[in-house]
Amino acid sequence: MDKHQARKIIKETFESPFEKSRFTSFVKNLLNQIEDASFTYQGIYIPDAYKPTISSLERIGKYSDGEHHIDILFVQLKKETSLERARTMQRNFIAWYLNGSRGGELKDAALVAFVSPGEEDWRFSLVKMDYRFEESKTGKIKVKEEFTPARRWSFLVGSNEASHTAQSRLMPIVADDEHNPTLEQIENAFDIETVSKEFFLKYRDLFIRTKEELDKFVASDAKVRADFAAKGVDTVNFAKKLLGQIVFLYFLQKKGWFGVERDKEWGTGSKRFLRDLFDKEILPYDNFFNKVLEPLFYDALARDKSDIDHWNEHFKSKIPFLNGGLFDPIGNYDWVHTDINIPNELFSNTVKTKEGDIGNGILDIFDRYNFTVKEDEPLEKEVAIDPEMLGKAYEKFNAIRPDNYAEYQAALKSGQKGSENKFNK
Repeated sequence: MDKHQARKIIKETFESPFEKSRFTSFVKNLLNQIEDASFTYQGIYIPDAYKPTISSLERIGKYSDGEHHIDILFVQLKKETSLERARTMQRNFIAWYLNGSRGGELKDAALVAFVSPGEEDWRFSLVKMDYRFEESKTGKIKVKEEFTPARRWSFLVGSNEASHTAQSRLMPIVADDEHNPTLEQIENAFDIETVSKEFFLKYRDLFIRTKEELDKFVASDAKVRADFAAKGVDTVNFAKKLLGQIVFLYFLQKKGWFGVERDKEWGTGSKRFLRDLFDKEILPYDNFFNKVLEPLFYDALARDKSDIDHWNEHFKSKIPFLNGGLFDPIGNYDWVHTDINIPNELFSNTVKTKEGDIGNGILDIFDRYNFTVKEDEPLEKEVAIDPEMLGKAYEKFNAIRPDNYAEYQAALKSGQKGSENKFNK
């Protein structure tokens, strides 16, 4: 199978509400062959401890890489249970199943679709057991009762989610028709560290491009140049703050906090609010930063309008009040009386990337990643950008200043391994 077809299969599966037949077809393409062995656990077959959370478990099939046994499962959650709630309970339920459940054989892992009724998003997870074996007095090998708890890695997928990360991680396996994947290869596809490194490199490139675009504009506009000089504003820290502001809003729009209609609850807003703004679906503009982002950052988000239920007439929606300094103008520069018309193309464009994606602007890049407000736990990993990961990225940029920026660029261009490290403090 060629890479384009493999990406198409992943995209169609993971950017849509869950559909059993489509999921089954995807798994067969992922693993090349599975043994049809379907059955369903529901009602009395679900242990009492899991009944408040789990409606049913259906096994779609079985797979073996020659050494490990992997089941393919579809778990229907109770209507009252969201994908985010009771994550430990969901993981432990699969651990119970893999550990023999109702007297069955031990399984090493499961690929599981967790689905909540009525929701457009679902979770595709790898749950893996790490059994500990011991030898009995008779010489027989058996599983030690105190086995290591199950671990779960997940992609949050569905209509509201981007599948770029899933495509990049799973595409090589789906495209390989000749070799059946090992459990280790499947586990590597869920490796969050690889995603973290990729995101950091993209973020770093955006920082450099943003700084350079600001340099060009400041050099061409005497009024902005004078204001920046008077306020001690530099383009290095301006670029760092701008990216930080935008990426922070990606976490909040994930929660549905933007674009909330009048008298509606927080959480009901658009999960692509920034893209809606850029696409002029909310208000017209000629320059995205000057006419949309600055009023959003330094007026809408920075002013407490709780007395009118946070309604913002300019953006025709409820906007939360975010204090704490992130949405204060850097150096208190005069955003009202200056026009910082950095190119709209910095935020979104139609440039084809080396990976084959369309667009290399800030929103284009961020739109391709999944953002989660849940920080990773030792046994629960979300293959997404989380606040902890972002905090580490910020730390790496802290040591970059106007007086050493040229040295930083030289270190990057040298290509020498570790040359960038002295700036990552």
